[in-house]
Order: sequence, then structure tokens, then C-alpha cells
Amino acid sequence: MPSNDASVTPSDARSTLRANCADCFALCCTAFGFQRSADFPIDKPAGTPCQNLADDFSCTIHESLRPRGFRGCTVFDCFGAGQLVSQELQGGTSWRERPDMSAEMFRTFGVVRQLQEMRWYLVEAAERASGTDLAAPVARLTAEVVRVLDGGTAEILAADVDGLRAAVRTVLVDISEEARGGYLAGAGWEVDDALQPSADLVGRDLRDRRLCGAELRGALLVGADLRGTDLAGVDLLGADLRGARLDGADLAEALFLTQAQVNAARGDAATLLPATIDRPGHWTKSPSTSTTDGELSP
Repeated sequence: MPSNDASVTPSDARSTLRANCADCFALCCTAFGFQRSADFPIDKPAGTPCQNLADDFSCTIHESLRPRGFRGCTVFDCFGAGQLVSQELQGGTSWRERPDMSAEMFRTFGVVRQLQEMRWYLVEAAERASGTDLAAPVARLTAEVVRVLDGGTAEILAADVDGLRAAVRTVLVDISEEARGGYLAGAGWEVDDALQPSADLVGRDLRDRRLCGAELRGALLVGADLRGTDLAGVDLLGADLRGARLDGADLAEALFLTQAQVNAARGDAATLLPATIDRPGHWTKSPSTSTTDGELSP
């Protein structure tokens, strides 16, 4: 089960927060539902297996999900909840073997995914808060999330997830202010009024904006043009990066970035990412160049 041992390094902690589909009973392909949209070509009710699910819980079209319209599948990240529920909480017994337990297993997966996502953010928070007054609340919240996960299915389903999420968000905001303050104070400038939490920046060209230290928490950056921008110290907690153009952008020091956000965006070989984030396989393999009409060519 999850560990709160102080000797566990951030790298070790994040290793348990990465999906391992080989040890999961395809819970994301079964528990959750989706509707026909730009991300999915079909409707699928919650609690039913995807039509592309094989008997061994693998995906029969895994290598061609995006071309076939299942882009949403390539974006999703369970933060390791799938294998935790499948192997640790359920002891390796699948929903096919115990259909009477399937509904509970699916509910548990949904909650565990939220708790694992909190742990992902708290690992980064612990690194950034080290040696500050914020280290103690981060450690307390981490211990509480781990305690719930260690408590088993009953404890997990009874957890006050909304309360925990609110508490985690509060401490992340405090850490964000501390981290971003250094960028703003050193530069001697004020953030553009348009660059605010929850801002609607859909499709906006932000290449000429000074972004370092900006607070874009929860911002809508769908299709935004961020090519070549420096996003150091930018708070991207919960920001919607679907289709955002990140070719050549530097996100190595961005705050609270997740794999799912990066998977949803567009980038290339020149895009710089944090060491904890993998470069999506569907990104352009070589640095992109701008053409005269403003489009990108490989």
C-alpha cells in the first residue's frame, strides 16, 4: 500500500503514481462512461466494458486509438489507481471473476484515482515546501491521504474526498504564491491582467506575453498558442491544455503539471518537460518550424 515513509524519495513516491496497465483489470475502460464527441467516436455507459476490450484486459486497438477517434483514452491518467485497486485492494480478483463485486470495485477506483492525484500534487508540494512553514501542512495532508488508502475499501468509500481536495488545493495555492513570488519580484513586473486563474484563453496567441510566474490555475488554454514560450513558475494546476500548442515551449519548471495535461496538448521534440512527465508518443518527433502562414510543419 502507499507509503508515507520520510526515507522515500520523490522519485520513488511518483513511481507508484504511474499507471501500470499490465497489473490492472482495465478499470478505466470499464468503470467510466463516455459520450460520442471529439474525444470518443461512440457512446459507452459507465460500468460496461469498452467494445475494444480483449479478454485479457488489453486494448485491441491500442496502437491506433487516436486515428480511430479514441483520443480521450490517450489522455487519461489514473495515477496508478488501476493497479492499486486491482492488485492490492482486490487481491488480484477481477470484476469478471466477481461480477457481484464489480459495482463496488468501480466506485472504489473512482475515489482512489482522486486520492492518487492528490498524492501526485503533494509530492511536488513537499519538494517545493521543504524547509518552509508549509512543509508541515503538506506532510499532514500526505499522511491523511495515505491513511485513507491504507484503510481498505470501506475506509476509501467513506472518505470525505471533497474536504481533502479542498485542503490540498489550499496548501497548493499557498505554495504556488511562494514559488511564483520569486519570478515576479526578480523581474520587477506585474502579470498581464488577462493571465489570471480560470481565465478564458481559448485559442489565444500568447507567444508575445511574459508568462513566467503567471497564475493560470484552472485556466482554459484549449488550442492556445504557447510555442516557444517560457513557462517557468507558471501555475498550471487544473489548467485545460487540450490542443494547446507547446512546440519549443519550456515547461521544465512549470508548477503542478500532470501527464494528462501534457497528453492532451500538442508538442514536439524541442518541448522541455519536467523529469516526472513523459513525452507523449503522438507528439512530433522532431522540432517543428513555423511556415509563412503561421502553421507548423514537421
